[in-house]
Amino acid sequence: MTANTPEKLQFVSQLFPFIAIIVSVSIAGWVLTTWLRIKNGYPLDGAWGQAVYPKKNEEVIERVKLLSQENAQLRAELGSVKDRLANVERIVTDDSHRLTQEIEALRIPKN
Repeated sequence: MTANTPEKLQFVSQLFPFIAIIVSVSIAGWVLTTWLRIKNGYPLDGAWGQAVYPKKNEEVIERVKLLSQENAQLRAELGSVKDRLANVERIVTDDSHRLTQEIEALRIPKN
């Protein structure tokens, strides 16, 4: 049995760098994934796969309410701007408007 021990030790010593590389790449991938989740606002997973959400305080809740109200106001304003733009496009592309412009251009005396 002592004859196999040096061979096993040599095999493990040759295999150790590959194991170390695999472990290092796995840990680096986990760190990168966690960093990307934090950076992009995705919830983190706990040890058993449950979602770990950040603690909510009153300031964060109030900020979300204010941002939601502002978002609703901006959407309403954008809707009214779209309606006004549609009316302007309709007027400009209207044939009677074009005809009126051509008549007015003919009325202007040329020098």
